[in-house]
Amino acid sequence: MADPEIKSYEPHHESQSAAVTESRPVKAVLMAIALAFLAVFLLLPLIVVFHEALAKGIGAYMEALSGPDTRSAIRLTLLVAAISVPLNVVFGISAAWAIAKFEFKGKAFLTTLIDLPFSVSPVISGLVYVLLFGAQGLLGAWLKAHGIVILFAVPGIVLATIFVTFPFVARELIPLMQEQGNGDEEAALSLGASGWQAFWYVTLPNVKWGLLYGVLLCNARAMGEFGAVSVVSGHIRGLTNTMPLHVEILYNEYNAVGAFAVASLLAGLALVTLVLKTLLEMRYGAELAATRGH
Repeated sequence: MADPEIKSYEPHHESQSAAVTESRPVKAVLMAIALAFLAVFLLLPLIVVFHEALAKGIGAYMEALSGPDTRSAIRLTLLVAAISVPLNVVFGISAAWAIAKFEFKGKAFLTTLIDLPFSVSPVISGLVYVLLFGAQGLLGAWLKAHGIVILFAVPGIVLATIFVTFPFVARELIPLMQEQGNGDEEAALSLGASGWQAFWYVTLPNVKWGLLYGVLLCNARAMGEFGAVSVVSGHIRGLTNTMPLHVEILYNEYNAVGAFAVASLLAGLALVTLVLKTLLEMRYGAELAATRGH
């Protein structure tokens, strides 16, 4: 009787061979399509952004970036990212640890809720905060009576940013922790380690590259978010405008150099994120392959 493992392996081997033996014209067409897509939708927009930003010279470019409103937008963007990303890290680690390491009622529902920001428009999420914290909202009267300002201020921007970015860390860690299982933690506990020690010295080091990858994506989205922040910020110039919102205002004022100068900072962030993402994928992939081999 034939070995079932051999029978299940052979079709995969044949399909894999067929995939790598396509004719040269087919390969050339596929590569041309991919390169054309990247050139039109990635390289060309980046070139346009930096070209327009430097259209009037480096002096005008630096002057556009040194304006008080631009500096305020940069500071606010960094502040929002500095608050929202660490909070998302705490949530992401906690949610991933609970989902991957334990069984409990509502586990599937919690996993679904984590994916909610991916299926809800950022504008809708911003509108929800308006309905909650606005002057005519559910909690508006109570907040006003106690002198608490949420909307059109930093707290509202932070809340909207947290909502649209909280899945990134958790979604990177959940499958990684599930694949690793509980063996290492159980071994540490059997040797006398406490639950906190098992987490700090075993669980966290095992997922460090996936965690960094999630933090990187979370930070990029936090600094580039437009829709949800636009609804709750109030567009108060010099106070509640983040970099994406400031780009829109400058462009609407026909200040192309200023708009593209600020946009070039966001484009630079995207390029840095892409490079770091590639490096982390290489390192993470190599470590995951070593783990599977072990």
